Amino acid sequence: MKEELYDKLVAYIVENQNKFYRLAYSYVKNQDDALDVVQNAVCKALEHYGDLRNEQAIKTWFYKIVLNECFALLRAKNRMVLTDEDSCCETPYEETGFQSHDDLYAEINRMENDVQNIIKLRFFEELQLSEIAGILKMNLNTVKAKLYRGLKTLRVAIGEEGGV
Repeated sequence: MKEELYDKLVAYIVENQNKFYRLAYSYVKNQDDALDVVQNAVCKALEHYGDLRNEQAIKTWFYKIVLNECFALLRAKNRMVLTDEDSCCETPYEETGFQSHDDLYAEINRMENDVQNIIKLRFFEELQLSEIAGILKMNLNTVKAKLYRGLKTLRVAIGEEGGV
C-alpha cells in the first residue's frame, strides 16, 4: 500500500513539475528561488508521504506543500537585510512565457494575499474551488466570495486602465 502511494506521488510530481515551477515562480519571482521551492516541496512530500491518508488528495496535498514552501521562502527573504555588496550583484531575470509586466498580473499582485492565492490557483493552476478551499484551509463559501469579489475588483481596475 505504501509503495503504491509512493509510486503514485512520484508519478504525479514528475507529470506536473512544470505546473509546480510556474506556481512557485509566480510567487517568488526568481528562477533559482522557484526551483529551490519546488525541490524543497518534493523532498518534504517524499519524506512525509506516509502522512497522506487519502491518495485521492495527492493534488491538493502537494499544492499546499508548494505554497507553504513559497510562503516560507518569502518570509525568510523579508527577514534578510541586504548590504551594498549583495544588491549590486543581483541581475533581474525574465522568465520566457511569463510576463510579469502584464497589467492583469500586476493588478492581481496588488490584491490581498488570500484573494491572490485563490485567483492564481483557480485560473493559472485550474484547480476546483473545493480543492482551493482544502489547500488554503478555508470554507468553500469564503473561497467563492473572495474569488468573486476579487474578480469584480479586477474588472473595475482593468476597465479603468483600459479606458472602458
